[in-house]
Amino acid sequence: MSIVTITESAQTHFKKLLEKQPENTQIRIFVINPGTPSAECGVSYCPPDSVEEKDVKQVFADFSVYIDEISAPFLEEALIDFTIDDLGSQLTLKAPNSKMRKVADDAPLIERVQYVLQSKINPQLAGHGGYVSLVEITDDHFVILQFGGGCNGCSMIDVTLKEGIEKELMAEFPELAGVKDLTEHQRGEHSYY
Repeated sequence: MSIVTITESAQTHFKKLLEKQPENTQIRIFVINPGTPSAECGVSYCPPDSVEEKDVKQVFADFSVYIDEISAPFLEEALIDFTIDDLGSQLTLKAPNSKMRKVADDAPLIERVQYVLQSKINPQLAGHGGYVSLVEITDDHFVILQFGGGCNGCSMIDVTLKEGIEKELMAEFPELAGVKDLTEHQRGEHSYY
């Protein structure tokens, strides 16, 4: 069962790190607070005595990766890469489903819209200290959203709503009629300009 993709350069990096560890030490990948906005992914050493019976094991050429049963669905489509440039080296772990578990293509529309908001839209809004929450999908197929954080009171909210969020959601879900904003926008100290 393949959950996490590890690039060749990252596999080489892990192999070198493991050579300095006690024999039979492997790699563990995990998510703290999976399925929440504060989810954080991590990588650690996994000595043989810390392998749990229900861990998901993924075998690579020179080592194995262990993922605990709870973290596994939130690490689907995760990618670990290792790059070297003029500034040094960097190990990156991208896990698009860590904050919200991926939903099936045949899941109810509201679950699929919620997934896109959490996995694609909110990470973009977070750069401005904002986020959007799904309030409901009306009987006539309008998505009703509530903005928060830096989005509340932002002068560009209409552009973000129509040119950003609505276009992305309608491209993904052609059955939608549009997107509406429930937020009463009042400018404040927190607003992004």
